[in-house]
Amino acid sequence: MDMTNQFVKKDRYEMQDLLQIMALLRGEGGCPWDQKQTHESIRNNFLEETYEALEAIDAKDPAMLREELGDVLLQVVFHAQMEQEAGHFDFGDVCNEICQKLIVRHPHIFADVVAQTSEEVLTNWDQIKMQTKGQKAASETLESVPKILPALMRAAKVQSRAGKAGFDYPDLDWAFRDLQSEVEELREGIACQNRENCDEELGDLLFAAVNVSRFLKLDAEESLSKACNKFIRRFTQVERLAQQRGVDMKSASLQELDGLWKEAKQTERASGVDF
Repeated sequence: MDMTNQFVKKDRYEMQDLLQIMALLRGEGGCPWDQKQTHESIRNNFLEETYEALEAIDAKDPAMLREELGDVLLQVVFHAQMEQEAGHFDFGDVCNEICQKLIVRHPHIFADVVAQTSEEVLTNWDQIKMQTKGQKAASETLESVPKILPALMRAAKVQSRAGKAGFDYPDLDWAFRDLQSEVEELREGIACQNRENCDEELGDLLFAAVNVSRFLKLDAEESLSKACNKFIRRFTQVERLAQQRGVDMKSASLQELDGLWKEAKQTERASGVDF
């Protein structure tokens, strides 16, 4: 089948064109690769494209973000096309459902509810969300946090929802004391050489650290990502210094490596490198 007879090339394409392209790729005479894909086979593609869009946001690069948002949109259209072929729903249904949701959850815009601050908006949003999802107990809102989320992000959401139900520390000091307590419990687990206990206590320690991040109004996932970037940057500098001085990092003493690390740290701070 000649695919070019079914599609008109343009200087600028719109949403309907994207839907048509995907239908052609998946249809008879289309692309062999696209035709054989399933929700499961391109599942990770969705995740990767989303992370690349986040990277564009962090880079503050509009051109990159435009491209990556297109890649994310492609994943949405791809999955919707599969469901249309199965007779379950189509892209129009996806658009309708999110529009309906936005209208229902913004009664201060589309109805007569008053909400003058972002806090009031979020309170209304949470109440409406529980009602529309049929959630009556706070524990149901915790259970609804996707288990597939990165663990730090999931922990923050679970803690936040528990806090909205009144189950939370009163302030940062309480959260920090709990973090210190979990450090000691992990130390005790290590002393006992109990692997299962260490696993549990390490989890509690990380969970407590996320609690501290919430009270600091910081995102633990982002903080850890920045820490990874910082470590890579400093390690690269340490490796460079070691090569310049003929130091074999694999056989170097802890004192030598620590000295190089401190030097790299001081150099970085003196140069004013951002976190």
